[in-house]
Amino acid sequence: MSVLARLGQFYINGAWVGPGAGARTMPVENPATEEIVGEVAIGTAEDADRAILAARAAFPAFSAKPASERVALLKRVREVYLDRAEDLAQAMSVEMGAPIGFSREAQVWAGDVHLAATIDAAERFPWEELRGTTLIQREAIGVVGLITPWNWPMNQIVCKVAPALAAGCTMVLKPSEIAPLSGLIFAEIMDAAGVPAGVFNLVNGDGPGVGARLSSHPEVDMVSFTGSTRAGILVAQAAAPTVKRVAQELGGKSANIILASADLKAAVEGGVEACMANTGQSCDAPTRMFVQRAAHESALGIAGAKAASLRVGDPSDAAVALGPVVSGVQYEKIQGLIQTGIDEGAVLVAGGLGRPDGLNRGHFVRPTVFGNVTPGMTIAREEIFGPVLAIMPYDSVDEAVAMANDSVYGLGGYVQGEITEARAVARRLRTGQVQINYPDWDTFAPFGGYKQSGNGREYADWGIHDFCETKGIIGYGA
Repeated sequence: MSVLARLGQFYINGAWVGPGAGARTMPVENPATEEIVGEVAIGTAEDADRAILAARAAFPAFSAKPASERVALLKRVREVYLDRAEDLAQAMSVEMGAPIGFSREAQVWAGDVHLAATIDAAERFPWEELRGTTLIQREAIGVVGLITPWNWPMNQIVCKVAPALAAGCTMVLKPSEIAPLSGLIFAEIMDAAGVPAGVFNLVNGDGPGVGARLSSHPEVDMVSFTGSTRAGILVAQAAAPTVKRVAQELGGKSANIILASADLKAAVEGGVEACMANTGQSCDAPTRMFVQRAAHESALGIAGAKAASLRVGDPSDAAVALGPVVSGVQYEKIQGLIQTGIDEGAVLVAGGLGRPDGLNRGHFVRPTVFGNVTPGMTIAREEIFGPVLAIMPYDSVDEAVAMANDSVYGLGGYVQGEITEARAVARRLRTGQVQINYPDWDTFAPFGGYKQSGNGREYADWGIHDFCETKGIIGYGA
């Protein structure tokens, strides 16, 4: 069955079912063409209830399975995932506009490497340990609600589903209603892998309907949310009366400090690429670049040339680097912030308002670089979530660190330069993850935020811990 035919269905208790009374539909747009590819069912609180109760009924038996059986199940999921890799790549290219090469090599790849990392971590995880005569036992927290965004669909779905499954939890997933195709394929993958009925459930919907119900329902023991800080606050408020655990990965405005010891050209070009990958739609993108004042003008020239070299266009073209942003709403938000940057006196180095030349439809944004940005400017403080880089001069490393930390966010951080100096700066950044000299992605490193970028940690064993309760049985070894 084509995934488009699944748009009107949910996956509940091991079966594809239609929505209940009161459900509505929402158009799914291809952001590159602005054409509607289908209508997704938007569930209600009652649809969420059906899925939650199925997960609750499945929990006792599934959580009692040995960890080795849960790991074997994850391995089957990964096998089917790899079989469906091209289907997933095509779906994400259509639903969110990811260039097909990036969709295959980054979006689909991310889900696979996180499955592999979780399997490896689960095989070595300390499910039980004896400390003296006390047994420390880590067991599934219960039924979990998983709410994921549209910008890295498989990365975020797998980073929640895989550790929850490893821990023995049962779950209800609400993927983004803006980009639902890949989530539906993932449900098909779980079904084909033989995940027991009720262990994994999927209900499409919006935040006020399904999301709010997952957050507030007394039979949900934990909610794991990735999205905006504004929405994360609502999730936490809805969860508070039932005192359930809330794990959140929220917004970011990550700093990239380029030290005097760095190769300026390589550091600036790498920073532009990292900022604008995925069309700038990554919560940990290095969107604030700090450069020594003496090197500021040179950095602007390098960054402007690099941004201008990035090819924007049809996501089906393998030569394209950047596709569209996900929606008209997102496009207009970005345009407004670019205009604000101009109005507030930042120097427009590359890009600017409107679509790139030659593109007369689709939500395409010009790769944009601003220079001489000051800490009080809107583009230095607000998450733009598009291909827009703000370059800020500094006079001392202490000043650069202070400006980097002067943010309500604390998700990612980046430092370029001589390794000893870079390590010292990295230690001073108030952020959940810091990358030195653009390293390879480490799926075993903890990922999560300080401050308004969230709480909890994802990836490998860090993610498994979040889905576990810890029990101490005193006198067990007496």
